[in-house]
Amino acid sequence: MIEMETQKTILFVDDEETILEIASEHFQNLGYQVLTARNGREAVKTFEDANHVIDCCFTDINMPEMDGLELAEYLRNYDNSIPVVIMTGYPSLDNTLQTLKNGVVDFLVKPVNLEQMTICLQRVLRERELFIKNILLNKELESKKRLEELNRELVFKVEELRVLNRIMTELMSLNTGSEVLYHIAEMATLITPASRAVFYAVSNSFDSPFELTSFDRCNIDNSENPECGEEIKHEIFNSALSDLIKEIAIDATPLMIVENTNQNLPDQIRSLMGIPLKIRDKVFGVLIALTTTEKKAFTEKDLYYLSFMIQQAAYLVENLALYENIYENLFSTLSAFVKTVEARDAYTKEHSSRVKDTAIIIAMAYGCSKEEIDVLDFAGRLHDIGKIGIRDDILLKPGRLTDAEYEKIKEHPLIGESIIGQLGLWDREKKIVRHHHEWFDGSGYPDGLQGDKIPLLARILSVADVYDAMVSDRAYRKEMPEGEVLGIISSGRGIQFDPRIVDLFLSLQAEGRFEQIYRLLE
Repeated sequence: MIEMETQKTILFVDDEETILEIASEHFQNLGYQVLTARNGREAVKTFEDANHVIDCCFTDINMPEMDGLELAEYLRNYDNSIPVVIMTGYPSLDNTLQTLKNGVVDFLVKPVNLEQMTICLQRVLRERELFIKNILLNKELESKKRLEELNRELVFKVEELRVLNRIMTELMSLNTGSEVLYHIAEMATLITPASRAVFYAVSNSFDSPFELTSFDRCNIDNSENPECGEEIKHEIFNSALSDLIKEIAIDATPLMIVENTNQNLPDQIRSLMGIPLKIRDKVFGVLIALTTTEKKAFTEKDLYYLSFMIQQAAYLVENLALYENIYENLFSTLSAFVKTVEARDAYTKEHSSRVKDTAIIIAMAYGCSKEEIDVLDFAGRLHDIGKIGIRDDILLKPGRLTDAEYEKIKEHPLIGESIIGQLGLWDREKKIVRHHHEWFDGSGYPDGLQGDKIPLLARILSVADVYDAMVSDRAYRKEMPEGEVLGIISSGRGIQFDPRIVDLFLSLQAEGRFEQIYRLLE
């Protein structure tokens, strides 16, 4: 008996009831599940209605409605893994050839004895099992190949996304157009095999393209000849390359030369890419990337990366240019406000400019960064912009201010901060404007900050501001003698001023570092 978990299902199709009954009883006793049909039409219905797989079909040829050959053809189209065994009492050559054509696996001549049928069934079931295993194995191999292919595609996509994300992330951290152009030249040598990348400006205003910035991998890659970059650099301006750049600029489309043959380029160059940088559909410049003979040639993927990078760089350069233009316009407007304030008081003309210059000298000697110097440059010019909100009768009063008037004067740092803050820009600058009248001991205004809680640049600006105020004529008094001014500043160490900045200021003053600024006041 065959175990139930491996039980096979056999379909017998014959228009003789006796054969169906005998075959059913015999094979059921052997442990098979047996289905029967009296013609091909019933067999088809059995296939369609069956909830299980039929493992083998024994069928007569001559039957009403649908004969055995038609049934074999149906089964071949339905499931070509089901073996079909033909049983007939009238064999002929034509029938034999037709059954082979329809995929029949065996041909039994009636009367067929049960032992012969059993041997035949066991054989075809073994063959079917091998056939199915082979099909499954092939499918598994195909699936494995497809999986490997998908995995390769995924790895490629992940790498592509990593490179594109790196391009976007690093570009977004840049603040000026020149930084962007240098960065794309450098990045071109990092994400492609490029030995060198050069960005050329192109314009109808000048005859030949000229180099704005470049990056040479030879300077950082010791595996190459350290002199290779310099050798190419001497030849890179030949007329052929100049014409090539002009051609790219005119066509406004990327160009890739995989092999340097008949291109009239320097022999050291193996392959070259040129990508135009367009701003508002006008070519501003061309990035040239090249590989030397020691490097592999560029691919379409390299061209895709650089084209993507140039496109993003173009957007960024345009936005930065727009921002810088807005910045300059706003700064010019605010500077005009300051000049308006100073014009109200002839005694304080150019006060903000002198304070800014003095503070920058102190900050540079203190070791402040370039960014801090830039912040101080802006804040120094605008530190008194809030005085535009103070009435003339208070701002220009020649005598001593009343307590109420002094309280009004003390509002100008807050007014200045508000004016700058309305623009939504320059957070550090507006803090300096707000706090440049704080005292080191905490007795200043508007917030009574103490010591290092006062921003460093505000502490620097405070010394420069007080110094200029005392050495200049004011509405309420004449300029003070230099010695007296220095004495007052020195006595303010740790009270009004940061002692470190006072000491630095006094040493710079002794060296004559501020003479040029104040020469016009003498």
